[in-house]
Amino acid sequence: MESRDSCSRINKTSVYGLPVGGEELWPVVAFLKNGIVYACVPLVEQTLSPRPPLISISAVSQGFELLFGIQDFLYSGQKNDTELNTKLSQLPDLLLQACPFGTLLDANLQHSLDNINFASVTHPQKQPAWKAGTYKGKPQVSISITEKVKSMQYDKQDIADTWQVVGAVTCKCDLEGIMPNVTISLSLPTNGSPLQDILVHPCVTSLDSAILTSSSVDAVDDSAFSGPYKFPFTPPLESFNLCYYTSQVPVPPILGFYQMKEEEIQLKITINLKLHESVKNNFEFCEAHIPFYNRGPITHVEYKVSFGQLEVFREKSLLIWNIGQKFPKSMEISLSGTITFGAKSHEKEPFDHICIGGTAYLKLHFRILDYTLTGCYADQHSVQVFTSGKPKISTYRKLISSDYYIWNSKAPAPVTYGSLLLVRCHN
Repeated sequence: MESRDSCSRINKTSVYGLPVGGEELWPVVAFLKNGIVYACVPLVEQTLSPRPPLISISAVSQGFELLFGIQDFLYSGQKNDTELNTKLSQLPDLLLQACPFGTLLDANLQHSLDNINFASVTHPQKQPAWKAGTYKGKPQVSISITEKVKSMQYDKQDIADTWQVVGAVTCKCDLEGIMPNVTISLSLPTNGSPLQDILVHPCVTSLDSAILTSSSVDAVDDSAFSGPYKFPFTPPLESFNLCYYTSQVPVPPILGFYQMKEEEIQLKITINLKLHESVKNNFEFCEAHIPFYNRGPITHVEYKVSFGQLEVFREKSLLIWNIGQKFPKSMEISLSGTITFGAKSHEKEPFDHICIGGTAYLKLHFRILDYTLTGCYADQHSVQVFTSGKPKISTYRKLISSDYYIWNSKAPAPVTYGSLLLVRCHN
């Protein structure tokens, strides 16, 4: 009778469809035997719409074969619950042998048992396939937070300045044991900028939903999650990036003004830089590179600088203002001068399709150690390590400039779009 015996009756064939996230996971092979549910998900390498006949899906047959093999292994010669529990503890290792990466090689698990040594089964932890070895030595954990700040400043009323902070947390965990567990917490000061767009390494085992849902697309308000940001993970042997993040800081660290006027073969420049009062005034280095593209070599420079030193690279048509390691107490510095150029030679002088006429920029290069613009830090006392021995915890922070431009305010301003730089130029 078709109504009773048809193969289209899924419940009669122990093949089910499970609702998952508003969609259906199909096929799922499952049946109940001796109080244990046996289930597997066969791989279907053909279109599922329209749903193909079960008889045409070879993986369904292999799924049944595997589950029946597991059932036979668990209950063949079983005398009590202790033997059943022993076999259940052996099952994960057996499946790695009989069905590696989901490919069924041998449904006779007893045969696989006879061919492998289960000395490691009694160990509380198994060596994962992605971890090739173990560490031997003094336990130590190193955490480094690096933030890069980008900025485009125009000093124009009709075009807003832009800036962005991108952070990366790098870890190196030298810990003994097969699978040591570590938890690192990132914290912010009271006035710190919340972390957003957080991406984590696959070794992170769990995350607070508030961490995953914080996005730079949303407006930042007082309700934004501001930590602590906890990352539990089982570290690999090598150094790795635990997470990346962005943040919407209220102001760029250095505000700049750049004006360039062209008078025959001479250029007059005026530059003002101001370090924001909230930024740590202790640089590893700080330089302003002022290139002059599409011109001849520099033949003469007259300048006045309020702070730092100016280096002239004549053949490269480049000025480098070495600001040093600290801004003065006023937090403001200035440079003005007149530059004269020689005859232009296309072979030697630097050329650029964007910096034509009055379109020009200066680029800041700086690095500040033991500081982040967001205020993000990893407290040594908040690091939890679940392994033998007390590890040495080391934490580092640094802020680095990246694509930090200040454009000539007298020229048509460049417009940024993604990674492209578009400019309105006039001859």
